[in-house]
Amino acid sequence: MFGELKGGIDPAGADEHWKTGNSALARIRSAFRPTPVCTSFIAAAIEAKMATEIWDQLSDSTLSFAANLTDDGQLTSYCAWTLSL
Repeated sequence: MFGELKGGIDPAGADEHWKTGNSALARIRSAFRPTPVCTSFIAAAIEAKMATEIWDQLSDSTLSFAANLTDDGQLTSYCAWTLSL
């Protein structure tokens, strides 16, 4: 499993964190192609536009897991998912 962790809490910079993280995850998936790999995106600030893009990638299994660090339920779920791998 490969992941991107973005800890910045400034909503104004959240989209840039997503863009750089998403690019890195795309390079990882490309490097391992054709073997599928699990990828995750974890951030402290997730804005509406990026949330839509993240949801789309989760829906088509491009992204394996995503969570908001400031939501205890999502963080707990992420930890459980990671341990289940």
